[in-house]
Amino acid sequence: MRAREMWTASATELARAIRERRVTATDVVEAHIARTRRVNPHINAVVRDRFDAARAEAREADARVADERASDLPPLLGVPCSIKEAFALTGMPNSSGLWARRDRVSTSDATAVARLRAAGAIPLGVTNVSELCMWMESSNAVYGRTNNPFHLGSTAGGSSGGEGAIVGAGAVPFGLGSDVGGSIRMPAFFNGVFGHKPTGGLVPNTGQYPGAHGVAQRYVTTGPITRRASDLMPLLQILAGPDGIEERCIEPELGDPASVDLSKLVVHDVPDNGRVRVAASLRAAQERALRHLERRGARVVKTEIPELRASLEIWSAMLEDAEGPSFRDLMADGGPFDPWRELARAPLPTSRYTLPGVLLALVERVPKLFPERSRELRERGVALRDRLDALLGEDGVMLFPSHAIPAPRHREPLLFPFRWVYTAIINVMELPATQVPLGLDPRGKPLGVQVIGGRRRDHATIAVAMELERAFGGWVPPRPLPLGWT
Repeated sequence: MRAREMWTASATELARAIRERRVTATDVVEAHIARTRRVNPHINAVVRDRFDAARAEAREADARVADERASDLPPLLGVPCSIKEAFALTGMPNSSGLWARRDRVSTSDATAVARLRAAGAIPLGVTNVSELCMWMESSNAVYGRTNNPFHLGSTAGGSSGGEGAIVGAGAVPFGLGSDVGGSIRMPAFFNGVFGHKPTGGLVPNTGQYPGAHGVAQRYVTTGPITRRASDLMPLLQILAGPDGIEERCIEPELGDPASVDLSKLVVHDVPDNGRVRVAASLRAAQERALRHLERRGARVVKTEIPELRASLEIWSAMLEDAEGPSFRDLMADGGPFDPWRELARAPLPTSRYTLPGVLLALVERVPKLFPERSRELRERGVALRDRLDALLGEDGVMLFPSHAIPAPRHREPLLFPFRWVYTAIINVMELPATQVPLGLDPRGKPLGVQVIGGRRRDHATIAVAMELERAFGGWVPPRPLPLGWT
């Protein structure tokens, strides 16, 4: 395989080529290291590499291929990947973008990381995040800002923005992200790749910082970001299942995407939430996807869900019900932290905190001032979850925007801070959702849509993603220099 072929292949294709001795793990890892070195100075996605360790692990993988039967080898042997810096990866930093944690180094692997490595995957490094993983731009005082490989002046998203950017740039076939309000799906959307938020509780979050507590363990989800849809289910099979540590994990009952009969699907078309306007280009892309599924025999139904107008309020109230330290305490990290003082300093280049982080520390207690209102919103959230469960059932999926507009320019989300509610509401509904790329707009920015299914119906959303990839091409490499192939 030539380097260009490796940069576009799926993880499963690369693993198969390594097992069949058509290419060595060393060659695959070296090709992706070269690609990372080319693009990373422009996008600042990988914030700490482990290239030497990855090369050593690739040589070990090649030795196994030489000594063992192909059927005995782990499924991802020799395949490079990247890991969100919020996950513990032995020997790598684990600051989550917080200045006070800038010197923290992991001494063990998070559960999801350990499972990927046991499956043979080789991490090339860790990628940038938003401060404490709670904003939609991956920018912080520890590592700086990540740029979108399709448009360097635009955001790569957050909090798994480094993952979305490095996968979107073609430098790794897949990465590991986490998602409490869209932190897998938004970066995947902005960077033109696939991202899957699993059913709540399906994949343990153990070993992330900040950690999830109480009911939030079902709202925070760990999942893959990939350049090819065919990798989503194999990766989910590796990641899923209780680890004996996180309390609210559920037993995996994963179906097979190949078993999904598109002609028996009911596809609910939900064009918006009735409150935050969606760009015409995204609406047109969703319509194209709907028409294709209809041609494949699916029954398309235009569905109105008025309850989605309160997406932001419901998400906030349900997340507030979680246990654990406050965001203000996390920002302090055991030291002094005065959010009002830091608010005045946040715009200064010497500030150690981001403005979104400081603002969240100030406003997080507001819902607690209105307990009756919060209780009512949580009840509305439970009622909405019941409605969506009944609506989607065993044979339904929902097409819903991944965001209100294609990747906004840097800092623009501060002016329009609620466009991300399209992903956030799905977290507290505990539903599986797959972000699917649908080509580029006239400016060269990626388009896409969320495919949402019933709980434990992850295979259905992934099956639809695979079909839409066949129809519309899925991920396309960034073309402008210096990120293109030439």
